Amino acid sequence: MKLRRTVLIAAAATAVLATTAAMFPASPAERSQPLPALTARALAARYAADARQVTRAIASSRRAGDSGLTRALTGMRGRHFLDFNPSGQGLAVEVVGDLATASRVVILIPGSDTTLASFDSRGTASPQGAALALAAQSRRLDPGARLAVIAWLGYAAPRTLSPAVLTSGDAERGARALRPLVDSLASSGREVALICHSYGSVVCGLAAANLPATDIAFIGSPGTDASSVRALHTRARVWAGRGSSDWIGSVPHLHLLGLGFGQDPMAPSYGARTFGCGQAGHSGYFRPGGVALRNLAYIALGDPADVTR
Repeated sequence: MKLRRTVLIAAAATAVLATTAAMFPASPAERSQPLPALTARALAARYAADARQVTRAIASSRRAGDSGLTRALTGMRGRHFLDFNPSGQGLAVEVVGDLATASRVVILIPGSDTTLASFDSRGTASPQGAALALAAQSRRLDPGARLAVIAWLGYAAPRTLSPAVLTSGDAERGARALRPLVDSLASSGREVALICHSYGSVVCGLAAANLPATDIAFIGSPGTDASSVRALHTRARVWAGRGSSDWIGSVPHLHLLGLGFGQDPMAPSYGARTFGCGQAGHSGYFRPGGVALRNLAYIALGDPADVTR
């Protein structure tokens, strides 16, 4: 009876999800720009072009009377974007560091509730704040490292309180957008690592197959849509970390009738290299001084021997 009840509930939920998705379709970013040549000149041109896009978006948000978005966009002036698009929830791909001279690049993939308006409004819980914290910690650990960090909002992340956050639809679109960037960076001679937070873990899990990344790290993960590291079909070192105060540890790791994301990457049977995250909460992995940030920096630098459990 319990199994039957579970199946009926899941079937009903799936029907509700399908109806809701039809009524409220997702609004992914309209397009993703291909990576320019990784030279100082070509990158400067791209940064300048996207700076003009930011300026136009500020003017548009002011005309629309959206003061919150205007504040967020105004803070983006003078920064380096490989891609920017204010359509829908927005798209932003920001570079911290010198991508032209970097030998190693780490890409941060955020989870739910991430939009242009929240891209840098929540400190280190935001993509830009996390990228700055990771770059600073990496410099402290290895001042001579040629590392660039990319804060990647390249997909329309679902809202936490929405049916979409229980399915992999948005993550599939994110994976399709992420792969070309990783491929282009790797083909240009850069080593690439991915750090994937929360729902961003699902994005990375779906993108992982044959992706030319050296490391893939899941933090605060609800699952990856894969049952094990082997099922990811990757040669990358696969890492998993979760703070002791992260509520995601209490979420059932299931995959039933299209709902949920399967096995917990922290489970021994999954086969990931687990690492310590101290007492980090779900939004606290990039807080300066924390165990999690230090270990993530070693992963970003490609120093697996220094990562602690």
